[in-house]
Amino acid sequence: MTKETRVSAKGQVVIPKDVRDRLHWDVGTVLEVVDGPAGVMLRAKPKAKKAMSFDEAMAKMRKTVNYKGPRISDEDAHAAIDRMFREDKSWDPPT
Repeated sequence: MTKETRVSAKGQVVIPKDVRDRLHWDVGTVLEVVDGPAGVMLRAKPKAKKAMSFDEAMAKMRKTVNYKGPRISDEDAHAAIDRMFREDKSWDPPT
């Protein structure tokens, strides 16, 4: 699709509405301007995701696995993983 637009005296460019609608570029969308050998490309800057705290991440993980039991210590978790690998012979390396 080829469209035309003009650069204003202030250096502004109007992106046609049908293009903005198709790309979901609403008011306030931040665009990156990428200068390349074939010309200039505009792309929407990815929205930054808010970083979760450790407690939020753990709560999300517990909700995902639906675990309602007591907190498991690191030592108990490592021991359980070791037992799982010892009992499951499919994990044994070839001899």
